[in-house]
Amino acid sequence: MLEGKAVVGETDMLQTMQEDALDLAAKALDFYDVTDATDIARFIKQEFDRMHGPGWQCVVGRDFGSFVTHCFGCFIYFQVASLSILLFRGSASFPEPEKNQCGALESIGSLDTVKA
Repeated sequence: MLEGKAVVGETDMLQTMQEDALDLAAKALDFYDVTDATDIARFIKQEFDRMHGPGWQCVVGRDFGSFVTHCFGCFIYFQVASLSILLFRGSASFPEPEKNQCGALESIGSLDTVKA
């Protein structure tokens, strides 16, 4: 496992959901070679769908850009090993900022992120 080696760039997720994302990324890297970005993304997406409900999207790679609309409280971008991972639940509309569309019961306070 690569525990403690992930660096979170941006997120609005609750801490427990962030930990799920980082744990799943570490498991994926145990199961798949770092060059199998599609398999890693599929594993993380399917497990997040199972754990937190459907609608999650996952992008894994070394060099990519993105511009996405996501549900409030359902976005994380982090680096682990040599890969960048973007995980989010898509949104077709603009949710109210007070609502956490991921179904979490707690509200999000301040976010501490590390810029990579």
